[in-house]
Amino acid sequence: MVSAASSEDKPGSGKRVAIVGSGVSGLAAAYKLKSHGVDVKVFESEGRIGGRLRSISRNDLIWDEGANTMTESEADVQNLLDDLDLREKQQYPLSQHKRYIVRNGMPVLIPTNPIGLIQSSILSTQSKIRIILEPFLWKKKNAPERPEDCAHESVGRFFERHFGREVVDYLIDPFVAGTSAADPESLSMQHYFPELWNLEQRFGSIIAGGIQSQFSARKEKRGDIRGSPEKGKRPLGSFSFEGGMQTLANRLCEKLGKDNLKLQSKVLSLCYSHDGKTSSENWSLVVASDKRHSRESSFDAVIMTAPLSNVKEMKITRRGIPFPLNFIPEVIYMPLSVIITTFKKENVKRPLEGFGVLVPSKEQNSGLRTLGTLFSSVMFPDRAPRDIYLYTTFIGGSRNSELAKASMDELKKIVTSDLNMLLGAEGEPTFVNHYYWSKGFPLYGQNYESVLKAIKKMEEELPGFFYAGNHKGGISVGKAISSGCQAADLVISYLNSASGEKGH
Repeated sequence: MVSAASSEDKPGSGKRVAIVGSGVSGLAAAYKLKSHGVDVKVFESEGRIGGRLRSISRNDLIWDEGANTMTESEADVQNLLDDLDLREKQQYPLSQHKRYIVRNGMPVLIPTNPIGLIQSSILSTQSKIRIILEPFLWKKKNAPERPEDCAHESVGRFFERHFGREVVDYLIDPFVAGTSAADPESLSMQHYFPELWNLEQRFGSIIAGGIQSQFSARKEKRGDIRGSPEKGKRPLGSFSFEGGMQTLANRLCEKLGKDNLKLQSKVLSLCYSHDGKTSSENWSLVVASDKRHSRESSFDAVIMTAPLSNVKEMKITRRGIPFPLNFIPEVIYMPLSVIITTFKKENVKRPLEGFGVLVPSKEQNSGLRTLGTLFSSVMFPDRAPRDIYLYTTFIGGSRNSELAKASMDELKKIVTSDLNMLLGAEGEPTFVNHYYWSKGFPLYGQNYESVLKAIKKMEEELPGFFYAGNHKGGISVGKAISSGCQAADLVISYLNSASGEKGH
């Protein structure tokens, strides 16, 4: 395990770094820096850590009001879980590969293999044939021409070109609603699905490209798996932790230590004042805490993980001159309500095993108004007593942004109605809880290139300033962790180069 001691032989020993925000990006960055001997201070405006990781335990129930699961596709995530000794806390959902999409008002099992696709009623015969023919129709040599503005192409248009409209309406639409609360026409293909966008660039066919890429990746990993049998035996797919996703944030907090975390400390302004004599301790922050303003001085670098909408409200000065942030474009955020309900098992007449059910936009015609529901206590039986089903339902996003702000009574009626139609849940739920995210997810929309350019401009023009979080590189928990770890690596390189300059 990586030691967090700040001994003299550590590359960052004696250096100080301020991290704004205690979401998983900020905590992962702080942990990695501390492991390299850096003195870190995390500033969090709220009274709790974790950001979008928010687990609640009450009345013999455990639920998540933010992210419910994550994956470890990224090497940074795998390394972090090993370092934190969290492997024994991981929980993999029962029957996690059983996922459902609503068609004609009823849940239909999503096929997980070609034979299942052929047998499934989720798509028409015409769409199935188009999927089967895609590798042949989209070969690199004779593939149809890509649109001239493909860099700005929407997710919906991209998949419609390859597979037709029905696939967009009944597979892509519910998937992106469930992962980002957005819709296929609002999302940028290049920024939301960069791997698939690049596959088309390289291979033409995204199915053929995906198969070839997977084959190459497995070939590369064979040696690693032979050398490490434990890794080869690990379950694949989504997982959570005992006690919910907050367990990850809590463990990071424990490793960092309370002295390195400042809660209810809102950063109002940042100042970079390089005097030319030293290349260190150039950053200071003005922080609002307990109705008082205080100056936190002498930081060698800053990692910003706050949403860009919050960053725009901060004041930044560089060498005594205001650094205006009017170049940061407006970022659209998806509002989302998370509703927790429980029902006695005897009152759910058509329960389903598996992960959950997603509702396509078109199924609003069937009277359904939710984005989807996770079968939380089916996935993780310890989340509720044995005679209870606990469900996590999502409402809002780009589909019904105003509805996300509705009262708890109205949301309860909508959820109860949808669960009655989909699962045969009868009567009133025995427990209801509601949490509203006014800024659930940043939208990776058509203008997202301008967002990334704004982040790059800040990093290039403010020495020792780095940005991490779900505005950059992906919105999943794993991507957010990776973003924080990458920012920490950049800070370490920056500190080392600054030390080198100081020595000359």
